[in-house]
Amino acid sequence: MSGYAAQLMRRIEALDTAAADNRRRAEAYKQTEEELKNVRASVTSPDGVVTVVAGPGGSITSVTFSDRVRELSPATLSTTVQQTIAAAVAAAARRQAEVVRRGLGSTDLLDRVIESDERLFGDQRPPESAEPHAQQAPSSAQPLPKAQASPRRAAPSSADDEAFFQDFGVFSSRR
Repeated sequence: MSGYAAQLMRRIEALDTAAADNRRRAEAYKQTEEELKNVRASVTSPDGVVTVVAGPGGSITSVTFSDRVRELSPATLSTTVQQTIAAAVAAAARRQAEVVRRGLGSTDLLDRVIESDERLFGDQRPPESAEPHAQQAPSSAQPLPKAQASPRRAAPSSADDEAFFQDFGVFSSRR
């Protein structure tokens, strides 16, 4: 075989390898997309009164109440529901971030989103090897702890938002 023919064969093999890599990557993206569609996080309030299930994008798929709901004042129930919804949405977002991390590997953009969640919601970055699991409601045989209101965080300023999104051309404000 001539040198030219050998060079062509190596090129063809390289193209075949690249095509196979692209097929594997496309399959991984499809699997990641399916996993993202199926993300769910269930969080139960510390007092066991409210359980919220959040899905992809922060959608709330269910809110259930225990029989103890009648013992709470409307204001306490409202606070408990709001805090439990926020915790479920944050847990679902963390799970989505981990699906992306597993599917695509760690990326600068994903790290920035997780850091933003930490700043806005006070969430902690999940350990690299942590496998997400649903939080279980406390057993009725155990005494339930009293609900505690957590202090409210100040809303981020629009300057914080501008700083975060300034690197993304599509999000930049036109001036």
